[in-house]
Amino acid sequence: LPRMKRRDFSLEQLRQFDGSRDPRILLAVNGKVFDVTKGSKFYGPEGPYGIFAGRDASRGLATFCLDKDALRDEYDDLSDLNAVQMESVREWEMQFKEKYDYVGRLLKPGEEPSEYTDEEDTKDHTKQE
Repeated sequence: LPRMKRRDFSLEQLRQFDGSRDPRILLAVNGKVFDVTKGSKFYGPEGPYGIFAGRDASRGLATFCLDKDALRDEYDDLSDLNAVQMESVREWEMQFKEKYDYVGRLLKPGEEPSEYTDEEDTKDHTKQE
């Protein structure tokens, strides 16, 4: 697939990228959206972490929980996680940054998406955030 243009996503928009309707697979960690398509054997519909595809995976990763219970259908501010769990979320975020393309932010309800220029898009892809 061609590299995805940088944009921000609501939870609803993110859900479209679960690998079932569109071959592209995205997931969010700590408010950042990553294109994990190249890891589809892990994050695809049949993969062990497929539950996170098209979702905010932060809580599930922080608590090492792969159940539907770890996923929220509304925006999750993670405010009830403890310090160890939040540190885990940040570590996962760093791992995703190293491995996958950062494609935008996960929007809080009512938050406006950023306008990304092509230049910004290219620059970020070359230095990988």
